[in-house]
Amino acid sequence: MNAAYYVGNKTFRLGDAEPVKPGPGEARLRIAYCGICGTDVHIYHGQMDRRVHIPQVIGHETSGEIVELGPDVTGFQVGDRVAVRPLQPGEPSPVDNGCSHIGQNLKFLGIDTPGAMQESWTVPAYTLHRLPASVSMLEGAVVEPVAVACHDVRLSGLREGEEVVIIGGGPIGLLIAMVARHQGGHVLIAETNAQRIALARELGFEVVDPVHEDLPAAVAAFTHEAMADIVFEVSGSAAGATVMTQLPRVRGRIVLVAIHSQPKPVELFRFFWRELKMIGVRVYEPEDFDEAIRLLGEKALPLDRFITLVAPLADIQQVFETIDSNPAGMKYLLQCTEGR
Repeated sequence: MNAAYYVGNKTFRLGDAEPVKPGPGEARLRIAYCGICGTDVHIYHGQMDRRVHIPQVIGHETSGEIVELGPDVTGFQVGDRVAVRPLQPGEPSPVDNGCSHIGQNLKFLGIDTPGAMQESWTVPAYTLHRLPASVSMLEGAVVEPVAVACHDVRLSGLREGEEVVIIGGGPIGLLIAMVARHQGGHVLIAETNAQRIALARELGFEVVDPVHEDLPAAVAAFTHEAMADIVFEVSGSAAGATVMTQLPRVRGRIVLVAIHSQPKPVELFRFFWRELKMIGVRVYEPEDFDEAIRLLGEKALPLDRFITLVAPLADIQQVFETIDSNPAGMKYLLQCTEGR
């Protein structure tokens, strides 16, 4: 079967891979589509070479059909269409506080283990979420990033009618905007890329460009001087970390979505002065996958404009090069098998 191997130096090579027979508690899938996320791009750029095992098949945003079940698997049958929640918790640790989805010994399928950019993928059956007939295989491959957005909005404690500001209108930022709006939030997006600004506006969102406009003033105008109930920091930028404390109202919440791998200055005085809360969010839990599938099944989110490109697995190298040359793109999908 075909598989795409990351071999380092911004290079993928197509090769053969033997299907892995599922063991106890496992299922083998025929992969339909696999999405490309920011983490995959970081791998492509060599930023995670110490973590992945080169050569390695990567990828974790996926949909597929069960073609073989190992012993002791219940609740699923061959032919089921599924999405994969690609987390392998590992041995629990006291520091986890019962949160296995971000546990100390967590492994991420498709990063720490072989992934979905291949025709066949064998995974633990507990990672599977059945797709209803109302969700296509193409839509199934974006369940994972939609689940990220559902998790982030859920942990924000969003209530209907609240004022929401999202710093960063990339793929996750735009999905958070969609989910927050669907749940009754009044959403303003801060974004600097002209193409992403245009797309967000096409989707009916209010957008401000903080390079050319004063973001705190724009938030004040948008909220009739009340400022934001919730600020999602999704940009990962120093500017985002600086401005995020200037936007909430008293007892507002700041939700840190982006990965800030290096320390950045944050104005702590405002946390004291306005009794603010900061909430860290990471990946998702099973209920977030269920919610994402429900939203997709109800066609509640405008995903037709969210998907930038669908290409065959054989074009993987070209697709990653396209992502590098088109930073305004949203979601790129690889079709891993024919006739999906």
